[in-house]
Amino acid sequence: MKNKKMIIHYDEEGDYLEITLKKSKDTYFNELKKDCAQIIDQKSGEIVGYAVFNFRKRKNSIDVEFPITKEMVA
Repeated sequence: MKNKKMIIHYDEEGDYLEITLKKSKDTYFNELKKDCAQIIDQKSGEIVGYAVFNFRKRKNSIDVEFPITKEMVA
């Protein structure tokens, strides 16, 4: 099995959290709910990550749930 890595990046100035599951050059966002989106590979349609906008402004809770598919961990 290939060694998989999850990359978590936070941009403090933009208040943007990105969780990358797989590198991809051409992507787009699929909004799940306000300020939360899937990052989709444009060619394959595969989920390659998640994005949370206004991360620190979420005063009530910073818990964000995202669906995980078996393809993400395989």
